[in-house]
Formats: sequence, structure tokens, C-alpha cells
Amino acid sequence: MCADVMVGDDMRTGISGGQKKRLTTGEMLVGPTKVLFMDEISTGLDSSTTYQVVRCIQQIVHLGEATVLVSLLQPAPEIFDLFDDVMLLSEGQIVYQGPREYVLEFFERCGFRCPERKGAADFLQEVTSKKDQAQYWIQNEKPYHYVSVPEFVLKFRKFHMGKSLKKQLSVPFNKRKIHKSALVFSDQSVSTSELLKTSFSKEWLLMQRNSFIYVFKIVQGIIVALVASTVFLRTTLHEDNEEDGQVYLGALIFIMIANMFNGFAEATLTLARLPVFYKHRDFLFYRPWHFTLPNVLLKVPMALLESIIWVVITYYLIGFSPEASRFFKHLLIVFLIQQAAGGLFRLVAGLCRTVVVTNTAGSLALLIIFVMGGFILPRDAIPKWLVWGYWCSPLTYAYIALAVNEMDSPRWLDQSIADGRPLGVAVLENAGVFTDKEWYWIGAGALLGFTVVFNVLFTLSLMYLNAIGKPQAILPEETDGFPENDFEQKKEPHITQRTTVRTTEPTSPNSIITLDKVLEQLRGRSPNTSDRSVGYAPGRGMVLPFEPLSMSFNEINYYVDMPAGDEDSRSNR
Repeated sequence: MCADVMVGDDMRTGISGGQKKRLTTGEMLVGPTKVLFMDEISTGLDSSTTYQVVRCIQQIVHLGEATVLVSLLQPAPEIFDLFDDVMLLSEGQIVYQGPREYVLEFFERCGFRCPERKGAADFLQEVTSKKDQAQYWIQNEKPYHYVSVPEFVLKFRKFHMGKSLKKQLSVPFNKRKIHKSALVFSDQSVSTSELLKTSFSKEWLLMQRNSFIYVFKIVQGIIVALVASTVFLRTTLHEDNEEDGQVYLGALIFIMIANMFNGFAEATLTLARLPVFYKHRDFLFYRPWHFTLPNVLLKVPMALLESIIWVVITYYLIGFSPEASRFFKHLLIVFLIQQAAGGLFRLVAGLCRTVVVTNTAGSLALLIIFVMGGFILPRDAIPKWLVWGYWCSPLTYAYIALAVNEMDSPRWLDQSIADGRPLGVAVLENAGVFTDKEWYWIGAGALLGFTVVFNVLFTLSLMYLNAIGKPQAILPEETDGFPENDFEQKKEPHITQRTTVRTTEPTSPNSIITLDKVLEQLRGRSPNTSDRSVGYAPGRGMVLPFEPLSMSFNEINYYVDMPAGDEDSRSNR
């Protein structure tokens, strides 16, 4: 595996599945960790790759004096031989724990032997199962009986390895051998400054890799800004009456909506990073705020650049108030709208955690914010029991700030309408907007507050919520006794496989002989002989229900197409 190679995802090609497994293992081995717990590391890997990974772990354990506990399902014999100790778990209990060399000896003392043709791992997987245990019974002088997991546990305690383990655990630890530096008093292995430095470096690297997205957003903003400027071109607008003022307010509304939608991309980018974040958080790599702080701060320059490009294109082409102070105030509100939108959609992604739910919730949030923003439905027209929604909408404060910044300019205040009110004040009152100058800074502060609140809530969602659809273990229940008896006691329907065969003995036309009787006849035994009387344990492997079929073939032909060159040579001969 080469350095600086992208891992890849569903949309981008990257390293192979085996390399991803090795990368994950290497990721967990980084640092001073001395104890590792690995679950099903062979899933999706071929036997050769699994052997290489386990062999590497074995060398790390032996050379680095570490402890690694790996759970594998029926590993290959060569992989099984790499382990020093074996821990066999069944039904939530430890059946055996000790050196690998003694595990087969323990089960032989219990009356079960691993055949030469079978791997030790497969044998250990089946010897505790009620369906597969009987085929390994070797004490023919005794009738077979099912040995349950609790019985194995009791026998292991009497085994010499069980006694040795109990003796080791009974010796209390000598506290005088403890060194203070061996104790861990924090869940972080490095300082907060180092974590922040690493998090900022990682976030900057990811932004460089996703540079196409940010370039595309800038190009998209330029195109939309040019379209808006041509629709509200200054040569077609005037400042003579209240209707002209409503047109300028419409341009401000379009600017708010366009910049609000610009933050929707944050939801997709956040969702793509959540799986990796949850893994790092669960392994205590860093705290959630170490993730959100770089994610928010490093997006500020990009949002500022997008806001500058948007305002430079639209402000003077549309023909807003020409004062430089109002230009920069307008730029500040547009920038804060983008920051609030980014925080909102990050929060939606952190709460929903799936693509479908996030898109639905994000669209619903935008719809509610637009309806309660005070420009689709004026404040005076909103029912009293819904006024709280008006004050909870970020676009309410953005609309007030932009409208006050524009209509409070001299070109709107120097003109008066018939009743003597300034034209700018009349336009604001007709739109249901406050007319005081202080409302600009109130709106700017409110947008900044929404930005902080959204990002804090996003951090809390990352702190307390887990990934959706996390797999959980299911423990099957097995009771003592034979499967047939269990079925009779539980009164559950079951299927007994039977097959009709022809034998040399005379039978009635409707007689049916079970498969066990056929096997007994093939072994030279009488069907009436009791299995328990001679110590024979019939095979009780897992039998899936099926319907017997008979297949016959007639006039089977096999054709091979001759190459064109050979046909020409044969025709010439």
C-alpha cells in the first residue's frame, strides 16, 4: 500500500478491500496501545490476505509485548496455528481458555475427538452445538448423551489448564509493583493542542481533496448572481414610489434564499464523514468538538470568498444604495446568512444521520424558515399562536437587517409620500419590517447567535448520538436433550426427511424406510438394533428440508467449435 493514496468510497476508486482491512488494522495499532480487541477481521478477505494480517499481528504481539484478542469464525488451519492461546465462547460462557496445544486434548477427555480430515477451528465450532456434537463421540463403550455448555465449563475447571488458570487468578496483585506512570488518568493520549493541530491539518487535507466541490459552488454562485443581476438590472429599477421599493425588497429576498440554499452542501459533506467520525469517537481518538471546531473555522474563508464574489456582482448591478458603508454592511449580512445556513444543515445531518432523512428534514426546515421569515407572510398576518416561529427563523433577522440597511439610505429617506412619511419608512412599514436603525445590528447579532447555537447543537448531537443501524449480537437459545424431544415438548411443527428406497428384503408397496435405517443397512447392521446399546452415535448434522428429485439424461452431446484457421486447412486437405 502506497502513501498518500485515497482510500476511496462509492463514488471514487481507491484501495482494494484487503488493503482497507490492513489499513484499519494499522490504524488501530498506531500509538502506545498494548491491548487490542478485534472482531471478525477476516470478513471480506481471502485466506492469503487473512494469513498475512494475522501473521503481522502475531509479530507485533511477540516483538512489542502486546496483547491482542481476535474473534474469528472458523479460521483456516494455518491461521489457527498462528495463535498462542485459544478462548472458546459458547452461549455466553467460556468453554476453554488456554494454550492452543491443549484444546484438543481437553475435548478428547470429554469424549470428543477431532477427525484428521477436519480442521481444529471447525471442530471447535461444532463440538458445542447440539446438532453437530454427536458425530465426534469416541467413547463407544458408553451411550452418547448431549454434553451441554455448562457441563463443558465444569469439566474445564477440573482440567489441568482450568486449575492453573484459577490458581493464577486467585493470587492478588502486588500493588507495590505499580508505577504511577502506568496508570491512565485521562482518555486522551496527547494534549489538546496537539489534537487540534492534527484535526486542523486533517480538515485542510480533506478540503484540498474536495476542492472540486468548493470550486463548483463558487462557479454556481457566479452564475446565479449574474442571473439575479440581469433580472433586477439597475437600469430597469427606480426609486420613485412604494412599488419601486417592493421590487428592491424582492431582490433582497432572492439574495437571502439563494445564499440559504448554498449551505445545503454541508449536509452531504457531513454525512459522508460521519461513519469515520463515529469510529474515531468510539476509540477515543478525539472529542467531538475537536471535529466540529476545525470543520467550522476552516469553512469561514471559503464562505467569505463566496460572499464577496456574490455581493461584488449583485450589489451595484442591481443598484442598491451606493454608500461604501452600506455595501460592507450588506456583505456582512450575506456572510452571516451563509454561516447560519451551514450550521443549520450540519445540525440536520448530525441529527438525522441518513441521506434520505437528512434531505427530507433539510427541505422541511427550509420550508418552515421561509414561511416564518416575514417576507412570504408578513409579521402582522401571522397568527398570534405562531408568532414564536417568526422570531425563531434566521431569515427574519436577515430580512430586517438587509431591508433596514437599504431603506435607511438618504435616497429613500429624502423622498416623501403623500402623507408626509419618508419613502423608505413607508416601504418598510408596508412590508411589516421594523424601521429603527438599531434593527440592523440586532439582526446581525441574531444571525451570529444562530450560527453559534446550530454548531453547538451539532457538537452535542455528535457527542450523544450513535450511528443508525449498528449491528447487535443475537444469542441463540439451546436446551438440553435431543432435537426431537425438544420439538415434541415445544409442540412446534418440524420436518423429518424421509426417502423411499428399494432393498433386497421384501417390503410392501407402500412401505417407507427412513434414511437412518438405510445407513444402518449399509453398515451391515439390523434396523432394529439400538444405537445406545452398542454405543453408536448416528450422524446428526444440520439437515435442511428439501424435496427429493430424480434426474435423467438422454442423448447428451458435446460440441466444440473449430477455429476458422483449422477449418480452412482441413478443407484444403
